[in-house]
Amino acid sequence: MPLTRSRGGGVLISALIVDSVGNGMFLPLALLFFAKLTEVPLTLIGVLVSLANALTLPIPILVGWLADRVGPLPLVVGAQFAQGIGYLAYVWVDGPAGIFVSSALVALGVRFFWSSVFTAIADFADGSGSSMSKDSWFAWATMARTAGLGIGGLVTAAVITVGDESIYRAIAIGTAACFVLAGAAIGAFVRAPKRRHDDSGGEAGAPGYRAMLRDRPFLSFTGINTIFATTSMMLALGLPIFVVDALRGPTWLAPVVLVGNTVVLSVLAAPVVKRLAPYRRTRVISAAAALWAVWCFLFAVLVPDRPGWVIPLLLVATALFTAAELIHAPVSMALATALSPPAARGRYLASFQYSFTLAGIIGPAFFAALFEVRHWLPWLALGVVNVLAILAMRWLERAVPPSVQRAQDEDVVTAG
Repeated sequence: MPLTRSRGGGVLISALIVDSVGNGMFLPLALLFFAKLTEVPLTLIGVLVSLANALTLPIPILVGWLADRVGPLPLVVGAQFAQGIGYLAYVWVDGPAGIFVSSALVALGVRFFWSSVFTAIADFADGSGSSMSKDSWFAWATMARTAGLGIGGLVTAAVITVGDESIYRAIAIGTAACFVLAGAAIGAFVRAPKRRHDDSGGEAGAPGYRAMLRDRPFLSFTGINTIFATTSMMLALGLPIFVVDALRGPTWLAPVVLVGNTVVLSVLAAPVVKRLAPYRRTRVISAAAALWAVWCFLFAVLVPDRPGWVIPLLLVATALFTAAELIHAPVSMALATALSPPAARGRYLASFQYSFTLAGIIGPAFFAALFEVRHWLPWLALGVVNVLAILAMRWLERAVPPSVQRAQDEDVVTAG
């Protein structure tokens, strides 16, 4: 039972919006920033940024342990400040060493943030006086993140056309300010109950990583979710080049479709997830996989130079992708949380983030390699993989306790 009540839910969601505005502002400049403001070759910039990110791969293991010992909120705040300082350092970077150090600081903050924020939301939901389920809290977080990314992207799109170096530096400073403001707001106004843990680290009180490695339902779901995480990044990753190179379509089509996807996600995630509360989480996630599979198969049949039917079909297919993303993101996090022992929630949810980390490593290579062979091949292959994931989810369903299958059932168990 929670020792205290949570407070500051509105501030938490608002801070996540501000955080994502910062992300959205700088995302279009990821490599372009250093290319414009330094004399370092683009190839070397890419290597330095990739190396900085690779060095943070072990971080979630540490973050998960810390989240269970000291609580996740301080880690979220620290992550925000680390990113803020890193982006501020971008302003003075003029060589390879500066690129690596500032990128590493930002990457460290990013890894700390994603390894602790979902534990923070779950802990907050446990102590909240609201009737919202964890699924709904995660849905609101999804809406906040998506809305913030869209706003930040629009801000950058509006000012970057000037092309002056001072604009790039101003965006970096604005991004840093967003992260610092978000971290300060969470640190000052958001409180969540502390979970009790066993200082001995014994499995009876607080299952450790060894116990987690024997937890087949959780590990299986983490593995299956790597497929879903890879699929969820494919629209933004593959659509622009698919439209231009494979379909020979207008250059404005991909940005318009991506903006539409962002708007729908930022408005409908919470209302849709609330409607899904009576249904099994494994079935909801399977439904998302089915929608993604149909999206892939529809993309696979699109051909160039037939705009009369290709563009409408592309829009219909993207609507299916968006529907899948609406229900997968919050419900998958809720199921991962439900499969985690409360005393070890930080370790479990930090480890669950490796499904997204692996997706980020696998996704670009998977798409590029197959796209070079045939433009329709990555979509066909991804659709088949999602069909296999549906079968895997049906197998997993038998191992998931009924008490955590539905949001409403879990709330009854928690209240009891």
